[in-house]
Order: sequence, then C-alpha cells, then structure tokens
Amino acid sequence: MRYFPERPELFTENRRRFIEAMEGEAGRGPRAIAIFVSNDEVGSNADAHYPFRQNSDLFWLSGIWQEDTMLVLFPGHPDARYREVLVLTRPNELKEKWDGRRLRAEEARKISGIQTILWLDTIGSQLQQWIHMADSIYLNSNEHDRRTGPLLSREHRYIAEVQANYPLHTYRRSAKILRELRAIKTPAEIELMQKAVDITGETFHSVLQFIKPGVMEYEIEAEIYRGFLSRRSNGPAYESIVASGDRARTLHYITNNQECRGGELVLMDFGASYGGYNADLTRTVPVNGKFTARQAEVYNACLHLHRFAKQLLRPGLLPADYKRQVGEEAGKTFLKIGLLTEADLRNQTPENPAYTKYMYHGVSHHLGIDVHDVGPANEPYREGMVLTIEPGIYIEEERLGIRIENDVWLTADGNVDLMARVPITIEEIEAVMQSGPRAR
Repeated sequence: MRYFPERPELFTENRRRFIEAMEGEAGRGPRAIAIFVSNDEVGSNADAHYPFRQNSDLFWLSGIWQEDTMLVLFPGHPDARYREVLVLTRPNELKEKWDGRRLRAEEARKISGIQTILWLDTIGSQLQQWIHMADSIYLNSNEHDRRTGPLLSREHRYIAEVQANYPLHTYRRSAKILRELRAIKTPAEIELMQKAVDITGETFHSVLQFIKPGVMEYEIEAEIYRGFLSRRSNGPAYESIVASGDRARTLHYITNNQECRGGELVLMDFGASYGGYNADLTRTVPVNGKFTARQAEVYNACLHLHRFAKQLLRPGLLPADYKRQVGEEAGKTFLKIGLLTEADLRNQTPENPAYTKYMYHGVSHHLGIDVHDVGPANEPYREGMVLTIEPGIYIEEERLGIRIENDVWLTADGNVDLMARVPITIEEIEAVMQSGPRAR
C-alpha cells in the first residue's frame, strides 16, 4: 500500500474487542480458539491473476494485506506467546524475483502489533495441539446480506477441512461478532476514513475544472484515478461510475465510454481507498459548467432530500423508520417538482409507495473496509457507525439522473459529515467549474 503510517494500535484494539466479545459469547470457562484465513489469489486468464484483495475481517484484525496469511487468536492458551499468532508465507527468493517482496517477521510485527510470527509451512502440528486444547472453534465466513453467487471461498474450504479433522468440537461463527464490531468505528478508523474522504474531495475539486463539452467519460475516470494515486491512495474503492446524460439513470453504470455533451449533466460516483478504508462520494454536475433551470430544480430537490436524511440520521433511529420518513418526504418533494400528483400520493400503498418510480434504491449503507460494509440491518443505528447518505432522482421521460452522496459518522448528539468541505450546492459547483482551467 502507498500510505505512510503504521497503526498497530488500531489492530491491537480491534483484536481486543473481538476477543472480549468471543469470550463473553463462549463463556469464560470453555477455551475458545478463533482461526482466520486470507482470501485466495484468483487467477484470471493464462498465467495472470486478478489484483489481490485481502479478506476484510482478517485485515480488520491484523492490518496484513498479503496472500497465504492466517491469524490465530487463543486467549486461553497457557503460554502467553501463543494467544495471538500471525502466520505468514515464508519469503521465497524465486517468487520475490517475479512478484515482489513479502513481509518479514519484524515488518509484520510493526504493522499488526502481534509479536508471535510463524511460517505457514511449519504451523500444522502446532495448530493441531492448540485445537486439541480448545473446547470451541470460531471460524469465519462471508455473512454479508448482499452476498450472492455460488463461489466457494478459501474460508469455506477451510471450514470443511477443520470440521472433517475435528468433528467433536463446538463450532461458532466469527462473522456474527465481527458484523457488530466492524459497524462501530474507532477514532483511529475514522482518521483513516477521513483521509480517504479528503483525497476523494481534493480529486473531485480538480475533476470539476477538467470537465467540459466533448470530454469522454473515460477521460474523467482517468483524472479520478490520477488524483487518487498522486495523493497516495492505493486506488479506487470500487469501479468509478461516470455517467453522462441518460446513462445516469443506470445505477451501476461502469462502461464509461461515451462523450459528455453540453447541456447534459454527468453523474460521478467514486471514492478513494486509503489504509484499507474507503470513501464513497457522488456528485452530479453540468458538463458545460452551468445548470439549466430544470436541472437546478431537480438538483435542489435531491439536495433537500439529502439534507433531510442527514438531520434524521442519528443513534437510536431504526433503519425502517429512517427509510419510511425519507420516502414520505420524497413523495412531497416530487409533488412540488411535478413528478407526482396528489392522486399518486392518495393511491399509493405502504408496499408500493409512489416515490419509488423516481428513486428506486436505498438512501444509506454502512461504509468502512468494504464500500458496502457489514452492520446489523434491522437494529437501531448506533454511535460510531459510518453511513452514506445518497438520495437520487431518476426521470426516464426527461432522460435525467441526479444523485448526491456524502459519508457521515454517527456521534452521541447526531452526526458529523466527513465530506462537509466537498462542494455540494449549485453555487459551489458552478464556482469551482468556472474558476480555473478546464483543459483536457
């Protein structure tokens, strides 16, 4: 990664939180051991591989971004050296000639704060002894509510292997604990997220001065990527969306291969990754630097919904109540700008509210190590969570799509907008677009 600081205290605290929750769940009497494995290196075509993406839970607990990594947490081990163990692939001279340097033990200690580093090719017999000493085994899997597809991950294969070898142990789910813990960000995590947000905001400012009629969507994407890398981000948090004109109504448009024309708006949904944490920004701006009257009317309606949602979002609010209240306000707002009629509102039902014709996605999601981060779906929001706020208005008959998205951190008395310094009003956006060179 390209970022500067080593933050072992972040991962030490995360492990402390997990162990405390694990011991509380398993009971102080039985000895529980938790084992985490890294993601696979995934081949693409021929001898190439997709970029490696570490298992989010393993990274959250260790800070290690390297393949063939294991983490063993055994707080009840009688020897304190083996209560936290990081297992790495042994540096291999030939592999390093081709693929680059692998972590040495001392480097891994500085990153993770874990003192006991063992090599993967020697761990088998020791791990067997530890498991024999334990009463219950915590194993991990991807329990994200949006997970789809039949792909069996390294975690699934490891679960099958351990259960086959140790059939009489009690097995428990690490993901159930981590979903709760990862949703609540520590101050150290907020610092990294703020840095990702700042890189994203600075990049957006420069991109505003780059956009003009005739520019291609992929040229804007290239400017975004350049802005991230030049500011020591390790790249985009997700595939950037640059959608001009009617393409803005496609929520996950990533083709980014069309010309941006004067008179159109261009919707840009992008975010930088920094230190393993992510930002998520959306802005919709005029290609020629000036909103038309109708574009401004719809944009301000979307901005009103954004601000309405932000003043609602606080600890204690139920997600279902949040969605309902924002939806009710959307119905009133769409009536004011001529999208809905009084009859539409009278005839709507709770199962089919009228506003969903023009705003057909959720307003917020958890954000962190994953862009759609884990978090409880049906429990009240809690202090420490970071969520996006991203209402959108999509009008097929006007070939128009507008979305506005910021990232907010929930605090005891409300929330803090991590993107408060990023231009968001029509006046701010037009001023930046017209203030400097907009060269291609």
